[in-house]
Amino acid sequence: MLKRAFDKEEDGDVLITGGRSPRPRDAATLILVRRDGVQPRVLMGKRAGGSAFMPDKYVFPGGRVDPHDGKAVAWEELRPDVEAKLRIQSRRNPRAFALTAIRETFEETGLIVGRSAEMPPASLAGWEDFHALDVAPDLSPLVFIGRAVTPPYRPRRFDARFFMAEAELALIDERPPVDGAELSDLQWVTLADAIKLDLPSVTRFMLGEIGERLARPGGALDPPFLRWTRTGHVTDRL
Repeated sequence: MLKRAFDKEEDGDVLITGGRSPRPRDAATLILVRRDGVQPRVLMGKRAGGSAFMPDKYVFPGGRVDPHDGKAVAWEELRPDVEAKLRIQSRRNPRAFALTAIRETFEETGLIVGRSAEMPPASLAGWEDFHALDVAPDLSPLVFIGRAVTPPYRPRRFDARFFMAEAELALIDERPPVDGAELSDLQWVTLADAIKLDLPSVTRFMLGEIGERLARPGGALDPPFLRWTRTGHVTDRL
């Protein structure tokens, strides 16, 4: 039975009181999981208080898909099964979502999901700093675990794809995450401790999905798709 994952209109966030709801923008999020302790831990950070979207909430690294993301060179592509799930009810090239998740994680935490490679001197917009390190993003460790569309009564809406990756396999090295302008108080936390943080409803839901996958390694669990229709919210699996 899928849990409720949508926020409530009265939860204190900004509401649209008139006019048309904005069209959701494609976005991607990466949930890094560490297994080097007694319990698995995930990387989370606190959004800035002045943010227009989810201020002061603890979230995973991620952000909006940029036009050039789908064209960025990669060390290795998505696994075929992951790519197939991302194509369902989507017109955008699946690799763009994975590349966005990797780029945003680098920009917000300094952590690098990729492999050392001799990169060309010219880079796509938004990828200059990443490629300057002579690193190519590696899409192969990413697993698609869910998709969620922001409710229509919010002034900023996203159609977000959530990925999971094992940190020990995906990250290029053991550097610690670094706080930035978008995320602060970056920390590796157990799922039990993460649930106690001030979280958006969808983040709490995805923590549950992570927990189920960690409890059933190798088990078949299709990504949930959370969205709104004319008859209300819908939660099913792709």
